[in-house]
Amino acid sequence: MSSLTQRMTAINRRRWANFRANGRGYWSMWIITTLFVLSLFGEFIANDRPLLVSFKGELYSPVFADYPETAFGGSFETPADYTDSFLRKTINDNGWMIEPLIPFGYRTIDFNLGRPAPAPPSAKHWLGTDNQGRDVLSRLIYGFRISMLFALALTIVSSIVGVAAGAVQGYFGGKIDLFFQRFIEIWGGLPQLFILIIVSSIIAPGFWTLLLVLLLFSWTSLVSVVRAEFLRARNFDYVRAAKALGMSDAGVMYKHILPNAVVATVTFLPFILSGAVVALTSLDFLGLGMPPGSASLGELLRQGKENLQAPWLGFTGFFTIAGMLTLLVFVGEAVRDALDPRKTFA
Repeated sequence: MSSLTQRMTAINRRRWANFRANGRGYWSMWIITTLFVLSLFGEFIANDRPLLVSFKGELYSPVFADYPETAFGGSFETPADYTDSFLRKTINDNGWMIEPLIPFGYRTIDFNLGRPAPAPPSAKHWLGTDNQGRDVLSRLIYGFRISMLFALALTIVSSIVGVAAGAVQGYFGGKIDLFFQRFIEIWGGLPQLFILIIVSSIIAPGFWTLLLVLLLFSWTSLVSVVRAEFLRARNFDYVRAAKALGMSDAGVMYKHILPNAVVATVTFLPFILSGAVVALTSLDFLGLGMPPGSASLGELLRQGKENLQAPWLGFTGFFTIAGMLTLLVFVGEAVRDALDPRKTFA
């Protein structure tokens, strides 16, 4: 057992070395990971609420909780508006406040632009504003986070379903395999866009609604790969030996065949991830995606199309999407090379 463990460890070290040897994919992984981690803390980077407020010796954390205006010397019990000039002056006269790097949330409308929206890039709005006076950079950060979270959730769930379906097909074969193959052919021929239009007209579109609808079609992407691996491995000697020793079908599938199938499927995950990003962006661009007002890369692209006099909107959306997909494809290529048996066992 120790020799087998050492061999697996050596193989993994070789795979990691192959992955690092692909410098383009290796650095792309670090770049996309760093950007995603930073976007998870978007409220601390781009927000219209201060991170910390000191007022008359008391400390407040508006980024974590709502405080009424009366807490800072105002007259109303409503939540404090930290963009209001009177409230800001009152706080600064009686204490201090620490603001985020970008003092605008993705829904914050700047009523003091001094010119019609959309406004071009400036020292106040680094990437300009959209047609409603909202900061583009802030919406870009939050839109990137939503796209990545949606893509990761869709990739993970659809991969689990697809691997399970492909494993059942390949392991049992026969009529089960034949039935599933015909079902997948019919299911894959359904018009996804029309179904999404029908669903969006009945149910208000949202993160979980879109995730569920896209999951209905995305799970088929890995079925053929997993099915082929299980068909190939189910007659191997070690599988027959495990079955002869009384191991259940589920145990054989999980412990002996699935690890081999996972190696083949992992190479597809970055490409499935990029496909999920494109799917959400396309739906948002068509107006069938996230609810109105949500931070969305597709909505930013649509604004660029509708406001050709504001090229910064289209350029920002285009270069963001192109950069995301390029990085994910480079990572996918590096993973594919790392798991290539010709390089791992050479």
